[in-house]
Amino acid sequence: MTKFQPVTHVIFDLDGLLLNTEPLYQQTFHELVSKYGKEYTEELRLKVLGTRQQDAVRIIVDALQLPITYEEFSFKSKDLLHKAFSGNVGLMPGAEKLVRHLYSKKIPLAVATSSGKENVLLKTQAHRELFGCFSHIVMGSSDPGVKNGKPHPDIFLIAASRFADSPNVTKCLVLEDSPNGVVAAKAAGMQVVMVPDPQVSQERRKPATLVLNSLEEFKPEDFGLPPF
Repeated sequence: MTKFQPVTHVIFDLDGLLLNTEPLYQQTFHELVSKYGKEYTEELRLKVLGTRQQDAVRIIVDALQLPITYEEFSFKSKDLLHKAFSGNVGLMPGAEKLVRHLYSKKIPLAVATSSGKENVLLKTQAHRELFGCFSHIVMGSSDPGVKNGKPHPDIFLIAASRFADSPNVTKCLVLEDSPNGVVAAKAAGMQVVMVPDPQVSQERRKPATLVLNSLEEFKPEDFGLPPF
């Protein structure tokens, strides 16, 4: 039974929603800022969650008043992140089952990630076949079409426009984990299912159409999609 407005297309976030990369980002940024006697706090981590690489760099350097330029921090973090992503980055619970199910039912799928192309290729290298289920991936940190990162709606509007049939935004459902991503999806005029980081406050979960603990709880039929 459809509980929400029916949709025909689905757009997934990547980090923290499909891939379990957030611990890798947290470890990397903690390691980097600790060299300057600073702490990568939970509050700061949540501010960075879901943002583009260049935006995350500015937020961290400014918030901690680090004695290095944005470019220096970006260079140092890039090297550490590449090492972290070179291993087998795991999938989040329920991610593979949901993607394969929707793909098998011929539901058009896309990814809208704040990451850049280089990092996306590294992070997804162990799951290339699975990511072949997506018609396209919009990469906010390297796509010239994405003028403003999340929480601005640009990335989701672009993701919708690149589907072969250019659906109305109201027919696109977004799956997200970050508050910045949820705000961006809502600003784009789309419904959004949030699978939040446990530390995200109840207040920052409110804008979501639906909040779940895991993708394993997602029921496609709630949005008019083919059930499992």
